[in-house]
Amino acid sequence: MKEIKKVVIPVGGFGTRLLPITKSQPKEMLPIVDKPAVQYVVEEAINSGIKDILLITGRGKRAIEDYFDYAIELEQELEQKGKHDLLKIVRETSELASIFYVRQKLARGLGDAVYHAKGFINDEYFGVLLADDIIDADVPVLKQMIQIHKKYGGNVIAVMKVPMSNVKSYGIIEAKKIENRVYEVKDLVEKPEPIEAPSNLAIVGRYILNHTIFEALEKTQPGKNGEIQLTDAIRKLLLNERVFAYEFEGTRYDVGEKLGLIKANIAFSFKREELKEELKNYLKDLCKED
Repeated sequence: MKEIKKVVIPVGGFGTRLLPITKSQPKEMLPIVDKPAVQYVVEEAINSGIKDILLITGRGKRAIEDYFDYAIELEQELEQKGKHDLLKIVRETSELASIFYVRQKLARGLGDAVYHAKGFINDEYFGVLLADDIIDADVPVLKQMIQIHKKYGGNVIAVMKVPMSNVKSYGIIEAKKIENRVYEVKDLVEKPEPIEAPSNLAIVGRYILNHTIFEALEKTQPGKNGEIQLTDAIRKLLLNERVFAYEFEGTRYDVGEKLGLIKANIAFSFKREELKEELKNYLKDLCKED
């Protein structure tokens, strides 16, 4: 089985759940403590052994490209002032990995965004990571999924259990459990009503997909709002290929919405020794005021 070497990260969405800030600021560049959300996902890919990363961008996303580029003037300023610790931090973001870019000219859904990676992917499996989903895990979730792929082969999608009342906000799988945390997928349903949901196992923004997904996407008709859904294309793969679901170990934050972004900032701040105690005391005082 070939090693997974490439990851695709779609970052072309409008970020409507975070308006008005996302009117001019890419949601992927909103900070979690002192790093933009997209960096956490890029680092997950790198820490999972990935060398080449493709970002699917869109209009108004230039700040993402600039962030991962060299900042010559800033670096010169920091070097002249002897701020070598800050200079090291700035340069590290420019040298994280080999990052490539393709622009999605029209926002036509996640499936369409992934299809833009066709020229980047050869006849191989590849990862797809969504920057809305930041997952705090001891072992990077993509790395966990790669181990499942090595064991069983096939496509792998990340899932987590959600309350039945929330299934209408997710893609939901129908599946047979084959071992602890691992399921073989029989069907997928996009945002079902609770009464119609086959389970409470919700798809989260991590995938390992075969290159055959591109052919499936070509045959997938646009759905609601004219968008091409990745879930619909994965359903087509089920006709000829095995698809596994993995209930990952870690805590997921939906940073594409306001409360999730706030929770992520608090949680990751608590992981920083220089912030932890003061933040804890502040939150205690804030709760007393209520």
